[in-house]
Formats: sequence, C-alpha cells, structure tokens
Amino acid sequence: MTISRRDLLLGSLALTATRSVAGRPSHVDLPTSGTLDPSLEGFDRTIREFVAEHEIPGMSVAVTDQGRLVLARGYGLADVEADEPVEPTSLFRIASVSKPVTAVAVMRLVDTGRLQLETPMLDLLDLEEEIGEAGESFDERQRRITVAMLLEHRGGWDRDKSFDPMFRSVRFARRARRPPPADTGAVVAAMLRHPLDFAPGERYAYSNYGYCLLGRIIERVAGESYESFVRREVLEPIDVRRMRLGRTRLADRAAGEVRYYQPGEGKSVFAEDLDRPCPHPYGAWYLEAMDAHGGWIASSVDLLRLAVALDDPDRSPLLSRPSLERMSARPDGLAGHDEQGAPRDVWYGLGWQVRDVGEGKFNRWHSGSLPGTLSILIRRSDGRNFAALLNTRHSPKTESLGGEVDRLMHRAAAQVASWPDIDRFGDPDFAVE
Repeated sequence: MTISRRDLLLGSLALTATRSVAGRPSHVDLPTSGTLDPSLEGFDRTIREFVAEHEIPGMSVAVTDQGRLVLARGYGLADVEADEPVEPTSLFRIASVSKPVTAVAVMRLVDTGRLQLETPMLDLLDLEEEIGEAGESFDERQRRITVAMLLEHRGGWDRDKSFDPMFRSVRFARRARRPPPADTGAVVAAMLRHPLDFAPGERYAYSNYGYCLLGRIIERVAGESYESFVRREVLEPIDVRRMRLGRTRLADRAAGEVRYYQPGEGKSVFAEDLDRPCPHPYGAWYLEAMDAHGGWIASSVDLLRLAVALDDPDRSPLLSRPSLERMSARPDGLAGHDEQGAPRDVWYGLGWQVRDVGEGKFNRWHSGSLPGTLSILIRRSDGRNFAALLNTRHSPKTESLGGEVDRLMHRAAAQVASWPDIDRFGDPDFAVE
C-alpha cells in the first residue's frame, strides 16, 4: 500500500483534535521544495524537525545574509486536500507583519514632505461629520493623537482593557445600518463613539485599530487606495510584484496562495450566511477590513526583499537614513522607559519591535497571527534576516506556537558554522513576475 504525502499530513490538519502517531510525517518524510546548500543542512534539519513535531501542514522559510538570499524553502503542504507542496514562492497571509509594510508607506510620505509624524490624525482625516453624529460620546482626547502615536501604539486604545474593534464586524455593521461585515469606514465611525482607554501618548498598548487609521491616513494624503499606494511606492521599487491584499473567502483565494487550517469552526460574519458555522480562517472575521494592520499576503522571499531594502540606511531604495533611524528610535515616556525612567531593552518603534543589543545596534522584528496563519520577519544586527510563514497557528504541543517559531529561527541559525557565498535572488524561480 502506497501512502501519499496527503495521507501523511491529513492527521496534522486542524480539522480534528484526534491525531494518530502513525499518521504523522517524520522530518525525513516531510515534502520539501527549493534548493539547499550543503552548509545549511543543519538549519534545514532543525526546521523539518520543528514542522514534524508540531504537526504543521505547511511552512515557508527564507534567509538572507548580508543582503544575499541564501535559503528559500517550502516544507509540508500548501493544500493538504490537493496534495500541493509549499513552494518558496507560495503566498501566505502575513497577518500583523503587514504593520511594518504600512509603517514604511507612512515614512515614504514623510520623506517626500507630504506628511509629518507629529500631525494630529484628525487634521488629516475628514471625520467631522462622523464626530458630530457621535455627539457627547466622542472622546475629545482623540484630537491629540498624532501619526507617530498611531505608529508606536500610543494612541489610547488598549484591547486588553476594552476590545479589539477589528473583530466586531457584525456589531459595527448593524450600528451603521449596513449588511455585515463592517468595512473600515464603519469601524472608524463606530470607534468615534467609544472612549479611549488611556490618554494619548501616555503608554504603549498594541492596537490593530491604530494601524487601520494609518491606512486611512495614507489614502487621504496620497489620494488613492491604500493598496495601490503601497504596491507602487513600497513594493514595486524592490521588485515585489505578487504581494497583495488577501481575501476572506476560500473561493477568493489568490493564485499560488496556501490553504489555512485551524481547529473547530466559527460563525460567519457575512450577511448571506450570517452566524452559520464556517471554518475560522474563511468567514469568522473580515480580512478585507484588516488591510493596513493585517491584510497582506506574501511569500517569504517577498518579505526578505523588503527587509534587505531597509538593511543599509545609506543605500536604501525606499527610505532616507533619518527615516530609518526614526523607525527604531525609543519612544518617550512609559512606551520606551520603565516606571523609574530607565530605558527599556525592548520597545515598539515605528512598525517594528526593537531590541537594543549594544554598541548602537538593534534587532528588529514583527510577528503576526490570525486563525490559520502565523508569520514572523526578523532583521538581526548581524546582517541576517529571517522570514517564516505557516498555514496554521495551532500545535498540539504548545499554546504559544508563535513564540516557538521566533526561537526556532535563532536556534536554526546557530546550527550554521559558515554561511554560503551565494545569492538566490537571481534564480529564475524568484524572477520578477
């Protein structure tokens, strides 16, 4: 009897909580794609063992060293039902790794003199009619929120104190008297009626909604859609052509995009099948409204083209040295310092988590998570960058798979005694389409 790759990995799916030991692929059996330099066999083995241990359907990993693409590999299956392997060019939802993309787009506007970081957001957004409709519910402190505060998650919204508005599609659509799910306009109008959780600039609190507003600011300043501006001003200059905003429904999956897996079911937020059971990644929330904070799909190679474009502040094709330095700067107040006033070792800059590693050097990274996907993009001070994309965020071994993936990249890199002198950016497989 011949066992296909599909049969081996079907037990890994988040379609069932029951898994048989016999159904799990070992790291030896795991389908892989992409060329491997012998010097990176230890790195590759560490990834394969991780994918098998955590029963991950599919994963894509890419690595650059001093601007050269030294590894781009696919592990497991992009679509288990169709027995399609992950390719180095497979597209994945990147979730919150979209935030650095948005931050770079904002800084492009800053570099061209069209935007200033200290400008209050409401000076840029045409929302006075909506503010009037909100009446006494409008929190006047919102007028003090600047573009920089949005980028640094200091705007005043704290999802741990209240809620994450980007996952209230049905409620906000009903408030706007529109069929669900709520688009970004309905979300913004609804949030003008909610009080802030803290004074603008007072401290850090991660906010998807703040980055939603940055997308709207980009549209107002640029005079075009968020996606078209980002694709022209950020992605095309670095030869990234396939990266785009994703779609919620499985039927709308892009060519080359993986399939996503998550245990159980959610309730549809779409009017035509509202509240009916649906797979979590395909209808239980609205990806199209998450554009600027979590809506992009990309390959791991695409993400490293972006990382490499930011490596050298004097040669970046995207941003000036002052803008790149500002993106890593420690914020004022409690966002960048503890309660005693001592500088924090880790902080959130403009679109990046930042760690001070001494001697004026920094590690920068961002992770992302949505039902059915995990992502991470790491820019290390040693000139090496790592991108990892998964088509699940579930593991039977841990409740914190995202943290495990972060540690995995550094652990795998430690297996490399000497990095190869190659550059696969020029390979035909990664040619600009």
